[in-house]
Amino acid sequence: MVGGFERAAERYDLLVGLSPGYHGALTRSAARLRCPDGGRGLRLLDAGCGTGASTAALLRVAPHARIVAVDASAAMLRRARRKSWPSTVEFVHASLEELDRAGVRGPFDGVLACYLLRNLPAPERGVRLLRDLLVPGAPLALHEFSVRGRPSARLIWTVVCWFVIIPLGRAATGRSGLYRYLWRSVLEFDSTSELVERMRRNGFHDVRVGAMPGWQRGIVHTVLGRRPSLEQA
Repeated sequence: MVGGFERAAERYDLLVGLSPGYHGALTRSAARLRCPDGGRGLRLLDAGCGTGASTAALLRVAPHARIVAVDASAAMLRRARRKSWPSTVEFVHASLEELDRAGVRGPFDGVLACYLLRNLPAPERGVRLLRDLLVPGAPLALHEFSVRGRPSARLIWTVVCWFVIIPLGRAATGRSGLYRYLWRSVLEFDSTSELVERMRRNGFHDVRVGAMPGWQRGIVHTVLGRRPSLEQA
């Protein structure tokens, strides 16, 4: 789906800006990493940064951290780089699987991955790659849609997609494929319990789920876990 994001990049910020609570939810997930002292002395990874909305969320909660933001879409990164950033933020064009080749190596003191796992060709491997990038004991926050097993959430998601997201996406870009993919992929993705189990199965401890307020309740979640500390390993 990288090609779909490439074509949508120019209007992406406009579209997500029309979604009530979108940026607040990203900030909520970033804050759940609980970076002490504004992130001073920490190195954080924004995996799947897109046009930089999640990077800005990390910067709001950890203004003193060094942030490496990566994405597989060159067009999305171009949009991100046009914005104003402090020198502590670095953008890198790479997929999660190619980070090492792009010169992005751990360990990181925390990872935020927003809407990433659902779009990976191999989510199981993706969780392991994210784990291996972390300092022992450090947290991963997955910010993700999950409606499986929640009939009311599935209904709300479908209504929002077909009456808001898909028509707006088509009007803004002249195409609807990416937005129909978004609707379908969310319906097919893990339930929160399956996502928790996926993280535990791949070596994360202290896994828990954080809810969102407003229309995103039951639809968007933060799933948090920690790489085991050296004592737990």
